[in-house]
Amino acid sequence: MRFWGLIPARGGSKSIPLKNLAALGGRPLLDYVILAGQSWNGLERLVCSTDAPVIARRAGELGVEVDQRPARLAGDETPVAEVARDFLGRGDAAHRPDWLVLLQPTSPFVLVKHLEALAQAVRGAPDANSAQTVVPVPHNHHAWNQRVVENGRVRFAMAQERARGYNKQLKPKHHVFGNLVAVRVAALMGGGDFFAPPSAAVIIEPPYDMDVDAPQDLAIAEALLAHGLARLDHLSK
Repeated sequence: MRFWGLIPARGGSKSIPLKNLAALGGRPLLDYVILAGQSWNGLERLVCSTDAPVIARRAGELGVEVDQRPARLAGDETPVAEVARDFLGRGDAAHRPDWLVLLQPTSPFVLVKHLEALAQAVRGAPDANSAQTVVPVPHNHHAWNQRVVENGRVRFAMAQERARGYNKQLKPKHHVFGNLVAVRVAALMGGGDFFAPPSAAVIIEPPYDMDVDAPQDLAIAEALLAHGLARLDHLSK
């Protein structure tokens, strides 16, 4: 199987200006997924899709191929699947990879072993159209514990389920997205998104699912690195 990596890194960001270049642990956020992708020998090609010259320059400094994203695909609401289809569609269809791995700069704690596990998952699931890393949902965040607030009153969103699953031992195991997703290119080009079903699961552990979206997330990520709670050995290479 042939795998390519796509790093979506547009310049616009409302929560943190130029978020993909925000400093984390003394280096731009973008560097983390670039170095993880370069450290795994399973990627045939690694491409950064961006509309921002400053991001393109940083990717180029690290030896990553840059694809100039069209302005029409650089908006807040643009699905990343459309960006990926545009990128692949401008190339030779005969030379497309089998799988496209999405490496998002806002998920800086990707490990090389996560990439390898994702590849192993798709090799072992010939029916899968995608694969994704997932992490277990903490008990207090479980769907059966979620509340709805209306007119100053709060109630369980799933009251019947909560009544029979009042502690964590009685609840079904739920998961949320981790840090990586890969899609079968045929499914993507056929109109599917990156989570095209059926999707193979790779379970990882926190805090490697860290998602950097707001300034406080950067602070948390800094603390995790500083205290050795997120070990990124590939950064030293």
